[in-house]
Amino acid sequence: MYDPTKPYKKQILELVKQTWETPYVSAKDGIVEKKFSYPECHHIDGIGTKGIFHWEQRSFRNAVLDALAMNLNDLAFMRATPYAMIDHLFLPEDDKNAILDIVKYLTKECRKRDIAITGGETAIHNNMEGLELSITMLGFVKKPKPNQFKEGNILIGIESNGLHSNGFTKIRKLFGREYRSDFILPTHIYSNTIPALDKKFDIHGMMHITGGAFTKLKDLLDDDANATIRNDHTLNPQKIFWELYKKGVSDEEMYKTFNCGIGFVLGANKKDVGGILKQIKGFKADIIGAIIQGDGKVMIQSQFSKKEIRY
Repeated sequence: MYDPTKPYKKQILELVKQTWETPYVSAKDGIVEKKFSYPECHHIDGIGTKGIFHWEQRSFRNAVLDALAMNLNDLAFMRATPYAMIDHLFLPEDDKNAILDIVKYLTKECRKRDIAITGGETAIHNNMEGLELSITMLGFVKKPKPNQFKEGNILIGIESNGLHSNGFTKIRKLFGREYRSDFILPTHIYSNTIPALDKKFDIHGMMHITGGAFTKLKDLLDDDANATIRNDHTLNPQKIFWELYKKGVSDEEMYKTFNCGIGFVLGANKKDVGGILKQIKGFKADIIGAIIQGDGKVMIQSQFSKKEIRY
């Protein structure tokens, strides 16, 4: 039975208070005082259909990492430093232990990253199958710079660890009630890696490969340039992607729905590529293609069939 008084509120408050003093803000009694004056970037995202599997498996830490990743990775390609967040947690039932676990993990991860949790809400929707953790993330940008590929750029891919947090509506359609451990692996968080690279090298374009997958690269192209992605790189699709392909998902749909082994893409001049690859620690990275003269298209050599796909 849902208790609208939310008797766990005091416990939640004691947890999130641990995040209220950071190098960037001080928070108290609902008032947030910023310690900087820079342009800002705000972002919102959640975990979507993947939350069904997190709820069934009670993989709440992974759910928190997924929700953070979907925001932190997008702030990274905007060259923004996260400083505060607000969360909205949706659950199918009033489960005190689940709520406190999620807030506990969220607090721990935010403290590690100097992110203040400045607000939040919990909603119980008894028509839901799983949980949804939606986060609004606030960041500041010290030196705004266009996020745009340039003709002649080399494209560097950074590995994913599998599905990340996109394409799960398709997963549910194809796998039904079948469960795989791949379905709850948390999305890689690249925000510890990208700022250091951007500070040291002249990176022109960056993209987090999420919803829309590789079609998102079109947003960074001039009308007279194409992005080409080869199939001879080392960032191969994980086994789960081959299973999806064998279940009848076409090459075109694979690369516009799933990351197919590549979670983040950078575009830089050829002279910087060697240094960038050496500095990326903890993730496999490789040259995956280039920006060439063209007509605003993304062209991919499929690793599943060797077919060329154009978006």
